Amino acid sequence: MSGHATNLRVKLPLLCAFLQLATVLLFAFFVQYDSQTSPWLWHEEVQLRSKGPLDHEFYPRYPSFQDVHVMVFLGFGFLMTFLKRYSFGGVAFNFLIASFALQWSILIQGFFHTFHNGKIHVGIESMINADFCAGSVLISFGALLGKTSPVQLLLMAGLEVTLFGINEYILLSLLQVKDAGGSMTIHTFGAYFGLMVSRVLFRPHLDKSRQREGSTYHSDLFAMIGTLFLWVFWPSFNSAVTAHGDDQQRTVMNTYFSLASSTLATFAISALVNQGGQLDMVHIQNAALAGGVIVGTSAEMVLTPFGALIAGCVAGLVATLGFKFLTPILAARLKIQDTCGIHNLHGLPGMLGASLAPWWPLWQPQMPMEREWLKSSPWWPLGSGAPPGRASSSCWACWCPWAWPRSVAAWWVSGGWGQTSTPAVLPTLFTCREVSPLGCNLRRE
Repeated sequence: MSGHATNLRVKLPLLCAFLQLATVLLFAFFVQYDSQTSPWLWHEEVQLRSKGPLDHEFYPRYPSFQDVHVMVFLGFGFLMTFLKRYSFGGVAFNFLIASFALQWSILIQGFFHTFHNGKIHVGIESMINADFCAGSVLISFGALLGKTSPVQLLLMAGLEVTLFGINEYILLSLLQVKDAGGSMTIHTFGAYFGLMVSRVLFRPHLDKSRQREGSTYHSDLFAMIGTLFLWVFWPSFNSAVTAHGDDQQRTVMNTYFSLASSTLATFAISALVNQGGQLDMVHIQNAALAGGVIVGTSAEMVLTPFGALIAGCVAGLVATLGFKFLTPILAARLKIQDTCGIHNLHGLPGMLGASLAPWWPLWQPQMPMEREWLKSSPWWPLGSGAPPGRASSSCWACWCPWAWPRSVAAWWVSGGWGQTSTPAVLPTLFTCREVSPLGCNLRRE
C-alpha cells in the first residue's frame, strides 16, 4: 500500500502539472473571446445593429449554464457517494476529472465548431457545451467507480473528450442530427465508452473485494441528494442550447413530464420485481432519472404531454429491469463490472431516445420539417403504466419495506442515531417482514 501511495505521490502531481501547463499554452495560442464577449466587438455590434444590453446572449443562457454546472459538480458528485468506502473518492475524483474535462473540451469542441481565422472563439454556449462533454466523461466514470486511480481517470478523460468531440462533430455537423439533450452524443456515448473501459480494465480478483462495494444508510442518503439535484435541474440540461421561445419551453415541459412519469414507473417496477414488494434505493436513485435521458433527442419536438409521459414510463421500466436483471448478466458473462449501472440509466434510455425521436413527427402532419430531423427507426416503443397501490395499516411509521444493506440493518438494530429500543421479536436478523425500531421492514441480502 505504501508503494502505491508513493507511486501516486509522484505520478498525480506530474500529470496534473503537465495537463494544466499544456492547456494553458494551447489556450494562450488558440483561444479568444467571441464577438459577444469581446468588449470591442460587442460594442461595435451594438452600434451597428442598434442592440441593447438585454439583447446579449449571456442573459438568457446563463441561468441554464448555472443549472447544468450544478448537475455536473453537485448532482453527479453526490450520486457517486453511495459506496460506503469510496464516498470521498466518488465526489473528489468527480470534481477532478470534470475540472480537467471542461478545459480540454473547450479546445476540442472549439477546433470543430468555433475555429475561425486561426482562433477558437469562446462564449457562454462554449461553457455549456464543455459542461455537456464533462457530463459524458462523468457518466463513464460511473462504470469505473472504485476501480481506478485518479491518474487513470485523467488519462481516460483526455481520450474520451477527444473522441466525444469527433463523435459530436460527425452527428451534429456532418449528419445534421438534432440532439439538444444529448441522448446520443452525451448519454449513449458516455455509457458505452465507460463500459468498454470497464471491460478492458477487468481483473478477476476484484470479486474478492465485492463486500466493499455495498452502501450504508448515510452513503445512500447522500447519493439520493445527488439524484434530487439531477432530477430538479434536468429540464435545464435538455433545454440549455435549444432555440429561445417555444422550442425551449417545449423542451422543458416535455422533460418535466417525462421525469415525473419515469419516477412513478420506477417505484412501481421496483416493488414488483423485489421480494415482498421491497423498494431498492439503487433503483430510486438512478432509474427515476431515465425519463430525462430518453427525451433528450426528441424533447424540442412536438412530443405532446401524453407522449412525454409514455416515454418516461418506458424509461423507468427499462432502467429498473436493467438494474435487476441485466447488470448481473453483464458482470457474469461479459465481464463488464458496471459499478453505478450506467448502462441502465444512460445507455439503454439513450438508445431508446434516439429510436423514439423519428416517430413523433408522424403524429404531427402540421410539422413536416421535423420528419427530416433523424433517419427512420425500426420500431416504436410503447408506454407502461404503474399498478395502483394500497394504503398501509401502519400509520406514522416507515412501513414501506426498503431493501437495506446488511450493514445498515445491523446499525439500526444496534440502536443507530441514539435509538435505545430494539425489536421485540428477532428470531433471525434479516428475515423479510420483520419490524425495525422505526417500523421499516428488513430483508436478508
